[in-house]
Amino acid sequence: SVLAATCVKKQELLQELFSELCACLSPPSSSSKPASLSEELKLAVIQALHTLMHSAYGDVILSLYQPSTLPLLGFAVSLLLGLAEQEKAKEIKVSALKCLQVLVLQCDCQGHRHLDEDEAQQCGDLFASFLPGISITLSRVITGDIKQGHKTTVAAIRLFYLIVGLVMADAQLARIPKTKEKLPVEQSRISELMVHRGPDWSKSTAEKLSLLLRKMVEVTSVHPHWKVRLELVELVHHLLRNCSQSLVDSFSHLLKALVGLVNDENSEVRSRCNEVLQGIAEQGIVAQNRALADVLSENLHSLATALPRLMSSQDDTGKGSTLSLLLGYLKLLGPKINIVLNSVSHLHRLSKALMQVLELDVTDVKIVEDRRWGCEGACGAAGSLQHGVQKGRGQKKYFRFFTEEKVFQLLQQVCRVLGYYGNLYLLVDHFLGLYGESGAYRKQAAMVLNELIVGAAGVGVDVLQEREVSPNMDDLKGSIVTILDEYTDQANWYLVTSIDAEEIGPPPAGQPSGLAARPGGVRGSVLLPPPEPHVTARAMNSNIWQICIQLEGVGCFAAVLGKEFRLLLLSALYPVLEKAGDNTLLIRETALGTLVDMCEACSYDSLQGLINENSDYLVNGISLSLRQPAHQPRASQVLDTMLRHSDASLLPLVEDVIQDVLSALDQSHHDQASTFLRVLHSVMTALVRWFGSSCGREHRHGQAAERPSGTLSQGRPVVTRQEVERFFLDYVRQKRMAEGDLPDAGDEVADEVPPLAQPEPNSPDTEGETPLPSHAQLAKGVMERCIHLLSDGDLRVRLRVLDVLELCVTALQPHGNHLLPMAHRVWPALVTRLISDDPLAVLRAFKVLCTLAQKCGDFLRQRFSKDVLPKLTSSLLSQAPASARAGPVYSHTLAFKLQLAVLQGLGSLCEELDMGESDLNKVADACLIYLSAKQPVKLQEAAQSVFLHLMHVDPDSTWLLLNEVCCPHRYEPPHVSLRPVRLGGMGRQRNE
Repeated sequence: SVLAATCVKKQELLQELFSELCACLSPPSSSSKPASLSEELKLAVIQALHTLMHSAYGDVILSLYQPSTLPLLGFAVSLLLGLAEQEKAKEIKVSALKCLQVLVLQCDCQGHRHLDEDEAQQCGDLFASFLPGISITLSRVITGDIKQGHKTTVAAIRLFYLIVGLVMADAQLARIPKTKEKLPVEQSRISELMVHRGPDWSKSTAEKLSLLLRKMVEVTSVHPHWKVRLELVELVHHLLRNCSQSLVDSFSHLLKALVGLVNDENSEVRSRCNEVLQGIAEQGIVAQNRALADVLSENLHSLATALPRLMSSQDDTGKGSTLSLLLGYLKLLGPKINIVLNSVSHLHRLSKALMQVLELDVTDVKIVEDRRWGCEGACGAAGSLQHGVQKGRGQKKYFRFFTEEKVFQLLQQVCRVLGYYGNLYLLVDHFLGLYGESGAYRKQAAMVLNELIVGAAGVGVDVLQEREVSPNMDDLKGSIVTILDEYTDQANWYLVTSIDAEEIGPPPAGQPSGLAARPGGVRGSVLLPPPEPHVTARAMNSNIWQICIQLEGVGCFAAVLGKEFRLLLLSALYPVLEKAGDNTLLIRETALGTLVDMCEACSYDSLQGLINENSDYLVNGISLSLRQPAHQPRASQVLDTMLRHSDASLLPLVEDVIQDVLSALDQSHHDQASTFLRVLHSVMTALVRWFGSSCGREHRHGQAAERPSGTLSQGRPVVTRQEVERFFLDYVRQKRMAEGDLPDAGDEVADEVPPLAQPEPNSPDTEGETPLPSHAQLAKGVMERCIHLLSDGDLRVRLRVLDVLELCVTALQPHGNHLLPMAHRVWPALVTRLISDDPLAVLRAFKVLCTLAQKCGDFLRQRFSKDVLPKLTSSLLSQAPASARAGPVYSHTLAFKLQLAVLQGLGSLCEELDMGESDLNKVADACLIYLSAKQPVKLQEAAQSVFLHLMHVDPDSTWLLLNEVCCPHRYEPPHVSLRPVRLGGMGRQRNE
């Protein structure tokens, strides 16, 4: 208490008090252990020593740090070290370590004296004698039992790096002369205790400290308490800042600890780690210290060698730590990373490690199974594109050696940092060599190449320091062109993704590519052979992923180059559009995401704008490809994609191409029918989408105008304004003609007719004289081909023909004078499909029939009644007992689906065709049994819908029938109560 309130100004008093206090702790006789005193006394003496050191005034404190006082200081240091290591009480251990920190003049408090350069040099010489004992004892404390508490460990770590940082400081060692100065004879004995910090001593000491540091790092880097790990970061920072030359051999362990803690679970540790790494990079410690850069390079080489083994043996947490270490080494090397890349051995080890770690898991057969079959995959342009962007661009990859997304993100950063700092031409050339070296490396090499380009552009890369020279746009473009040519080479772009006969991809060797305007021609003449029956799902899955990774790469290249990528559209757009029309779902959606990236990079407002502005090049490529049978499937995919993602403004540009498709279909319908039908389906889908609203509107007007005045709609006569107007116009014209007053072209009476009252161009009187619009002419041409192909021997062709035929009918609906003759021609083949074909074809044909009935109306009434209705009703009657006895599994059978489709469409057919009473009775008799409670619920509901439609056509007869069947003893005439029938409420017993 006295010392805390006063100052010690005399050297003699300071040394006497210091000696007396140490004597209180001295052991009896010659024992090296502290005296067996009470813990309270030990603690009080330590606190008194601590206070004494702080109470020394000015330069008086330096009197303790002379060669003559070395024995006294050594005595005090050994006593405090013994207490710190051997005492049980945590408070004594921590107090002893803090007292030692003050004793070596490294106190944390602000009021304590700070040494100048000469004083620090003198103390360093003095404390060098104590360094072996202090460092060994402290290392034992640091690696001791965890039960001693984290405060003890933290205090020991702090004292260790402060005393080592003072004695081994590069600045001090640089001023030490190589030979020891000779002292006077009277000081010779003292001089024996002093250590000369020459080169030999510093080298020997650094080797011993390296062993201690390695052990300490191994223990403390995984210590459960975050403050211990945080103090370890401070140790690395302090030693690297002050001893980067003298302790260079130890930094392989220190940097490993520092980089490994970058992803520590504690936020403070992570934050401090990043600050230290940033400081190391900014101060250029690695760049200025060639030896340290060599150490990092060797560590990197060792880690790359062990990486495959570590990734296969560790869990995902361990793999993340290993990759964080690798990434940290690369960041620390920064511009010096080319030291590694210029070494063949280092680059080979690092690249092969990445190839093995990034190996994909290609065993998931769902990737191969998830496909888009022509018609079923058709959807609107906006919906398809949005769906593709959502799924394709964020498609999750599955790897053999890890599952966590965080591990993949670390690998991405590794590749990007390599691209950011490394020699881009060297890296691209090396990994393209691996890309072509083996199919086992191709997907991984493509992933690395994509990330290298992104990193070289400085996009999404996290670094500690800026690079010295950034690659210019020409360098980036040159590398990208090289990679793009390799990706779109036929051997790498047209891979087997299906064993479907229509998707035989690559052409025979020697044939030119379908890329019409590709600069520099086609690279490579070694093409893949056609798929063989033994191609495995694993191989196809691997090929699908390779194509997707290459497509992602094209999107990355576009994002990197921005508007400069417009110069590469001639070589990239056509192949990507091919893949956007692929049947494999994953490929198609990835390609759509790539197209969106290209739009954004090249500043197109939409995919439609991208296609329309480059349509001349694309149409030319399609036309050239259609002339070569081997390239026709690819041309159809490009046209399919263009039609899906554009609007009616594209039609004049592709009209000639569509005619080429029709001509090619005429010439090779035996072997290429399925391919061309797919693109014709896309054409008709686009025409219906583009002109569908006008078609629907005109069709509704036509139906209203052509409906007979006696037709019932919901039981009421329908007479439209157009019908009345046409009646009076016809009456006036016929009356004048009967009187001999024939109208001339310039007749005044004709001029008096208002424009609104003139007959519509598409009315039955004038339609034949009006030329068909271009889209209707195309629809008519497609429908003619469908008529010839409806009897094809291949079921898949017949199914696609039926789908295309339905769209043709919809597109031609406003043009009755053209639709009706085509319907007449198609009817015989359609009837054959309905009554004697595979159930799948019957389903599709019935759907076409329903569409025809909506568009053609009365034209089909007699034909349907004579050719189709008997077959449908007999089929329903014959299948009813089976469906009544069937269990829940029956709803998944084709027979059930056929029954359901017929019941759902039959009622509307009867209403659209305005069937006669006898035919309605046949329908009612066939459907009545499906009202039974024994039938599946869906069939009951469909049968109910039939009777509701029949009520619209002939309410009286339908009402009589239902009352007679359901309530035979309580017959009510229809004129008494024409109320809606609640079919779902019939009693079970009476119904049976």
